[in-house]
Amino acid sequence: MTSQAADGPETAASSRRSKITPEREREFFDAVLDQIRECGYDSVTMEGVATSTRCSKSTLYRQWKTKPQFVAAALRANRKVRFAGIDTGSLAEDLRQAARAAGDWSNKDTTLMQALGHAVTADHELAQALREALVLPEIAALQDMLDRGVRRGEVVAGHPALEYIPAMMFGVLRVRPVLSGQYADADYLVRFVEATVLPALGLGRDPGRRSRDD
Repeated sequence: MTSQAADGPETAASSRRSKITPEREREFFDAVLDQIRECGYDSVTMEGVATSTRCSKSTLYRQWKTKPQFVAAALRANRKVRFAGIDTGSLAEDLRQAARAAGDWSNKDTTLMQALGHAVTADHELAQALREALVLPEIAALQDMLDRGVRRGEVVAGHPALEYIPAMMFGVLRVRPVLSGQYADADYLVRFVEATVLPALGLGRDPGRRSRDD
């Protein structure tokens, strides 16, 4: 009897979750992230997402309980590694390719990160989900690039700039919209890598020095 009582809620919950297909779940997740980008986190409600996706709000509450849990689930489901597979055999070229890849998605992801700005400082689960979805996978991929460069002898192990490369790459994505009102596109990011990241690692010549010498 004790076992049946313990199994009952789990079975019921599993039954409720099984009614949502992966395709429908994806629709819910896309809807809430799109609305956050467009309206900001505080303006988005479970009721609004339910209306836009033509479902009952009880369906969303039954599945995810609260808006932060719902958004955290959507972020984790949206996890992608854009830098995955970049391995040209050259650290400098890997970083250029990473810059191009970042430029392709900077508008969408930077908008989402900005829209979640205050909310992630107030909700630990939401902050962790954001890091897991948009930050940590890319940092790991960048670290792999740097490690390969060290193993190939392109950069000296322990080079002081190595630990700052992820901050440089992600920092420019967040800061450019603030400074100029423009997102960091692929062309801008490649020029940033050429002018700052590669010289910091001792790869290539400083463009400013080249213009003075020529």
